[in-house]
Amino acid sequence: MSLARKRRIFYILLVFSIFFAVYTLRIAWIQTHAALVAVTSSGKTINELAVRQREQGIELDPGRGNFFDRYGRQLTGITTWSPVLFPVKKLPAQKDLTRIAASLGVSESELRSKWANLEVPYIWSESGSHYGVLNHSSVIREQPFAQLEGVEVLPHVVRYQSGQNGQQWLGYVAQRPDVIQQIRGSRKQSEQIPLTMQVGAAGLEKTFDRFLRGAGSTRVYYAVDGKREPFPDIGTRVKGPEERFHPLQIRTTIDIMLQQKLEALTEQLDVKEGAVVVLDVENGDVLAMVSRPFFDPNHIELAGGSWSNRALKAVPPGSIFKTVIAAAALESGVTKPGEVFHCSGQYGKYGLACWKKGGHGDITLEQGYAHSCNIVFATLGERLSPGSIELAAAKLGLGHKVGWHEEKFMGGDDLWQFDHEEAGAVFHGNSLVDGGVLAQTAIGQRDVLVTPLQAANMVVTLLHQGRVTSPRLVSEIRFRDGSLLTNMPEHQAVTKAGQVSPRTAALLLSWMNEVVESGTGRSLRQADWHLAGKSGTAQVVKAGKKYNHQWFIGYGPVEKPKYAVSVLVQNKPEGSEHQATALFRRTMDLLAAYRPEQI
Repeated sequence: MSLARKRRIFYILLVFSIFFAVYTLRIAWIQTHAALVAVTSSGKTINELAVRQREQGIELDPGRGNFFDRYGRQLTGITTWSPVLFPVKKLPAQKDLTRIAASLGVSESELRSKWANLEVPYIWSESGSHYGVLNHSSVIREQPFAQLEGVEVLPHVVRYQSGQNGQQWLGYVAQRPDVIQQIRGSRKQSEQIPLTMQVGAAGLEKTFDRFLRGAGSTRVYYAVDGKREPFPDIGTRVKGPEERFHPLQIRTTIDIMLQQKLEALTEQLDVKEGAVVVLDVENGDVLAMVSRPFFDPNHIELAGGSWSNRALKAVPPGSIFKTVIAAAALESGVTKPGEVFHCSGQYGKYGLACWKKGGHGDITLEQGYAHSCNIVFATLGERLSPGSIELAAAKLGLGHKVGWHEEKFMGGDDLWQFDHEEAGAVFHGNSLVDGGVLAQTAIGQRDVLVTPLQAANMVVTLLHQGRVTSPRLVSEIRFRDGSLLTNMPEHQAVTKAGQVSPRTAALLLSWMNEVVESGTGRSLRQADWHLAGKSGTAQVVKAGKKYNHQWFIGYGPVEKPKYAVSVLVQNKPEGSEHQATALFRRTMDLLAAYRPEQI
């Protein structure tokens, strides 16, 4: 063999030797050091990730933070005891299979078919029914059930209670691959976040999503061999993050017991579309917010739109907007209390008429408000400039979002608590505003749009002598151990518009009282509390047919106000009984009898 060939072989062997030495050192380093170092943001090591590849598992708890009501009642993340079926080579004996099927409420053949074809663990839950067919006490009494191979009853967290409700403010979670990609890109470590992870898609779930993402899920595992078949007699293991501070707990201002009672009330009165908002007069906090139609957060139908919160959607306000016109007229000096108008039933132009045939005759400004006279307020509308109307609306919290918000919250993005809250409007863009537009605007028609939240908050504003509050849905965020992360103090809505004078606010409140004493709200005199408020009816067109949006806003008890309430009943046929007034009274009667149940 030539010297050149021997040299070539030597160099090849040398290269292979160096490569093998480096490879051996690398493997040794991984085994002794790198495998024990966390490589994900939740603390997983390479060893743990390798073991996970030899395990089949199912998620018991996604680790997402939860919401609580003002008294600490849990609103999301409900734990139920659910049977979990694991893939097995051999199903249990016939008698055991029969007993399990009976416990689950299904036939033996259905259970056998489901179980025999399993490739991954399966949490048993009957479609359309509640999760957790068996509760914890039944598991304790039925020990043989838990000891059978291939089935265990484990605590399983479901995000929401089953069924429909009017809690669209809470929202729902959904799979959002686009959001997950953003989360992956923003993290320093390459956490194995599946694209199927659920994130907030609407409501508080969306606005507080960045605070709700936990430190990892809790899963139950069982070991499998190279053929991905389970090892016998090894059993299952539950793994979860060992975290003191996460997931976070978000405390809302909602009283869930009151919320549910009001939902039941709207069912009882057969309200199809609309909203009810109850605010705490002391600080403007939302105590209850019901939206109709109801929705099921476990089964979202985007096309139907029931997931959308009607309490935050701006619609024509009708005569409740006369409160704004009265404030604008008083503040601008174009009228004064006691001025007498004449209502013949017809305005004489713009095709505008009063709702009362034959008219009200001679009527004072105060009486015009109490009896909701269109002629009085059309007259005032034409006396006012568009700017003065918009200014008064802004002073009362209309024409802009009023929900609690803070710029760069906790050093991050701006936070708006109310998802998809609409600002409403007084006039449409830069369109020409003539006398006809002013007259129609003055009775809450034309381009005027108001949300039920704004309407209720306008009442709170008057009760606070003209100071506009920012309603809250969330008051604080706490760590898992109960320690405080941050609170969200009460805010006043600061605008360049300023506020109406305390004198104007007091006058309008007294006129609301007159609405009930002698005006369009006389039916409320039979209520359990002394009430005050303002009714409204807005004409709308839907699919070529004319309908009415019915409103009633107010407060009670008059002597010592506790609650401000707005009620909207949408798309009622023309000539229908004013259901909003009836619902307002029933809501106030419920509040008069209600005693919060703290835990």
